Amino acid sequence: MIRSLQCYPYVLLALLTCFISFNALAQVPAQSDSLHKQLDSIIRSTDTVLRITNLNPYFTLHVDSSIQYKLEINKDLSDYYWYLRNSPIGVRINKDNGTITVKVEKSYFFSGKLKYDNEYKVNVGVQSLTNPKEKVDTSFTIVFYNTDIIPSRVKPSVSGTLFVEEGETVNFKVQCENGSFPIENITFFANTPLINYSVIRECNQDFTWSPGFDFVKESDSLRMKLVVLNFIGANRFMLKDTATVRIIVRDALNYPMALEDHARQSKYVSNYILQLKYTFLQLDKSVRKVKNTRTTFDITGSGTALTGSILNSSTNESTAKTGRVLPSVGVSLVPVKEAVAPQKTFDQNQASLIRSSIKRLEYMLRENSLVGDRDKEVSTKANKLKEELKQIQIQLIDIPIELATNMSEEDLNKYFNSPKVSKKYKIRK
Repeated sequence: MIRSLQCYPYVLLALLTCFISFNALAQVPAQSDSLHKQLDSIIRSTDTVLRITNLNPYFTLHVDSSIQYKLEINKDLSDYYWYLRNSPIGVRINKDNGTITVKVEKSYFFSGKLKYDNEYKVNVGVQSLTNPKEKVDTSFTIVFYNTDIIPSRVKPSVSGTLFVEEGETVNFKVQCENGSFPIENITFFANTPLINYSVIRECNQDFTWSPGFDFVKESDSLRMKLVVLNFIGANRFMLKDTATVRIIVRDALNYPMALEDHARQSKYVSNYILQLKYTFLQLDKSVRKVKNTRTTFDITGSGTALTGSILNSSTNESTAKTGRVLPSVGVSLVPVKEAVAPQKTFDQNQASLIRSSIKRLEYMLRENSLVGDRDKEVSTKANKLKEELKQIQIQLIDIPIELATNMSEEDLNKYFNSPKVSKKYKIRK
């Protein structure tokens, strides 16, 4: 029974078609048009399920164009209204007649509200005004494209020309300005071989490089060397953009090596000063010993002469004779003094020369001390210490320098700077 009812509209349609075909020749054209309209109304009246008859599931639209697309249903539009859900900006629908209007502006894309080549799924529906259960929910996809190609750019965080010195570190970020098609990989090359640098493969990576102290050669003009860095970015279509960074490397002092050389020269001078102080101590003791001996002879001779003079004035003849002999004894002690303790004039001159050399070296050591770890005159000061040490060594080449000592540096400095020694070797006018 149910199948017969379902087939009833089709049987009716077939009978009506036969009736029209038999009477087509006997009727006028106006009557034929009316029959077609009747046939169409009959067909529509038999379609009872609500549906959209002309929905296009996919739209591709240029950003500078607009479209109007009217949706149709198999029912009378006056009893239904249309609606959209999740529609992107610029897509609207007339709720009464189902006309979809799409019109977007470039400002939507510049502001980020819309994106090119992005599939936007739009839910569209039609609802009966009289029957809440009679409705259709479906969807279509719309894509916006742009024929204007915005190129992607490689943008390092530095621009122009960089000036660095040997030993300094170059560090900057390689950024990308993405256009229509973002940069996917970056290739790097330079005009000269580099070592100890970070490899750049992608955007927003840091490039780090430190030129060594022997990077600039003596043959390079103006003691400078130009390094050209090229960063080539490519997108998926192999469209490329190149960013160039120029680095001028200046010849610079190798501070670690220069500091080590200065420390070595300072140590040589300090050790030589200690050797000179010990030699001075030995010479000064020798001179002082001889001086004490000669002083003893002088005091003895003078005492003998004085005693003789006193005894010579005595009334006792034997005592007077003794007094006349004693002055000659004092005179005889003079050649004995010269034989036993000759004057150490040469030794004293050597001691004076050594003492002045020590004072000079100590002054040069203080004068050429470093002012921090990055003293720009570190090489000059080290050379001055070296030259001064060589001159002193040549000046004292005939003086045997004592290398072995059982005295500490503190004891030597205490003896050398004692008031007695300073007074003894003080320069007098």
